[in-house]
Amino acid sequence: MKIAVYSAQPYDRRFLDEARTAMPGVDATYFSDRLELDTVPLAQGCTAVCVFVNDILDAPVLEALHALGVRAVLLRCAGFNNVDLQAGVRLGLFMARVPAYAPEAVAEHALALVMTLNRRTHRAYVRVREGNFALDGLLGMTLHGKTVGIVGAGQIGACAARIFHGMGCKVLVSDPAPTPQLDGVAERASLDALLARSDVVSLHCPLLDATRHMINSASVARMKHGAMLVNTSRGGLIDTAAVIDALKSGQLGALAIDVYEQESTLFFQDHSSDIIADDVFQRLMTFPNVLVTGHQGFFTIEAMREIAAVTFANLACHMQGSPCANALPHT
Repeated sequence: MKIAVYSAQPYDRRFLDEARTAMPGVDATYFSDRLELDTVPLAQGCTAVCVFVNDILDAPVLEALHALGVRAVLLRCAGFNNVDLQAGVRLGLFMARVPAYAPEAVAEHALALVMTLNRRTHRAYVRVREGNFALDGLLGMTLHGKTVGIVGAGQIGACAARIFHGMGCKVLVSDPAPTPQLDGVAERASLDALLARSDVVSLHCPLLDATRHMINSASVARMKHGAMLVNTSRGGLIDTAAVIDALKSGQLGALAIDVYEQESTLFFQDHSSDIIADDVFQRLMTFPNVLVTGHQGFFTIEAMREIAAVTFANLACHMQGSPCANALPHT
């Protein structure tokens, strides 16, 4: 079997090749190109494609892949908001994801963003390297005793709740599902109550119709004045224009994001010699109280190995015709 791996970086090849040694009958071809209609022909001769978070898998792309002979779509990520599930089912495609991989990695990155932005360690690092040891402008708050709101209590959100609880924070959690795993760790609250009470709000939700732009002008107005907002989930959870307005007014005290709604044309690539034409993103970067990382929350050795192993385990299920626990809904 031959697989076309899209949006492949050198580190993807390293870990996928490492996991592929257990499947000698599988050959992989790597492409740095993102999957979209124009790059579908790269999968010529392949019976499976392996894709990532910013690849496009709408109906036209899936139909074109199917016409080439592709029968399996392997997502090396948890989110699948970029997949037209109905089209995939109609075409009879096998579609599977990696639903959870080292959830501690993303939760720890959320903590790193909070600590960095709160204590201004990124600015202090630059200052000290220039011989400037002044403390003005570096004042933070003690997190111990503060209230942290966790929106979404899946595996990553639960890890984040435990981390902040261990730091002595009061943890609130908002999730439509019961959260017995967080008894004694977090207090359940409605989203409105969580926003109003939290000094730090951390998002850990999938991107669905119900969660798209859940952070908007109305919800930001309900937040505690001067609170910090953190997003390590999906960029579409935030209405960026509304957040910029809240930063300008001071209603939002700080913003830390590892994801961005229009990240597909920016993240995972080196644009240091380019002019970035995204005016909204450029506006964000002008704020001293905004910290952006390029979707690296998942990026640990343990997580990469797990992603690769589960991806090929999903492929093995397809090849053997056996049930796959990670198959996308209704496939």
